Amino acid sequence: MTEVELLAAYSEARRQFVEKKFARDTQRARLAWIKAKMFTGSTGGVTERNMAIDVSEEIARKGQELREMTRELDLLKVEVDIIGIVIRFRGAPTPAGSHGEDTSESDSAREGDRAASD
Repeated sequence: MTEVELLAAYSEARRQFVEKKFARDTQRARLAWIKAKMFTGSTGGVTERNMAIDVSEEIARKGQELREMTRELDLLKVEVDIIGIVIRFRGAPTPAGSHGEDTSESDSAREGDRAASD
């Protein structure tokens, strides 16, 4: 691939990553809203309400969709990272804005686990 094609592929992969991340975060917020709505709309103690939410088929289905979206997002992140590595390996400057904002929560959770174990 030429440098121009490589940079175009990098740009396209980043665009897809940002779109998927936005969609995933939107679904995550919707799921949290549904859980909160179910919690406030149900009766009983906190434990009973949380158990009702946990066994809800709708919540389970949406949670699975969210996990699948997170997996797709992680795969796109790997693609972006690999293209970035190839660009740096060839000696071309990495496009601006390629670091920082694209770490997923699973990455930060893993980093937190590592810090806790140190």
